[in-house]
Amino acid sequence: MESKGLILWLTGLSGSGKTTIAKGVERELRERSCLVELLDGDVVRTNLSKGLGFSREDRDTNIRRIGFVANLLSRNGVVAIIAAISPYRAARDEIRRMTQNFIEVYINAPLEVCEARDVKGLYAMARAGEVRAFTGIDDPYEEPLNADIVCYTSEESVEESIAKVVAELERLNYIPPKPQVEYSI
Repeated sequence: MESKGLILWLTGLSGSGKTTIAKGVERELRERSCLVELLDGDVVRTNLSKGLGFSREDRDTNIRRIGFVANLLSRNGVVAIIAAISPYRAARDEIRRMTQNFIEVYINAPLEVCEARDVKGLYAMARAGEVRAFTGIDDPYEEPLNADIVCYTSEESVEESIAKVVAELERLNYIPPKPQVEYSI
């Protein structure tokens, strides 16, 4: 079975585990010989969306750019994995409407868990007023209303979350089952 192109959109607060899970799913799919590309929000911001700020308009522009690239990839048989906060529901829904094979994965972790995981110290800087319009502190995060997959990263291990996503992609026939290793005696 050849893998179908799709957009696997991981959304959630900073520190929820989006990139970690995205990299694990990417690794699993590569092991199954799927064409896969990971678009990480931080990496996209330093390249494709360089110069954009964090106003709602700039954030929506960033998401549209990511969605455009992801759509190009998916139309050509690539599994485009996006790991981006993408805080506004309307922007995510816009991408869903303009693409085919869109799967929204909500990486759900409570704010206090995300703050405890924050290796960059961004939450502390936001609480001190040093960073403005920080999602979850002084800018909203609009949770998905009907995510296709929800990973509860304060309750599940990274491996369990990755397995949940991969199992759903298998169930929907987007990816082939993991090849069984045959042993001969």
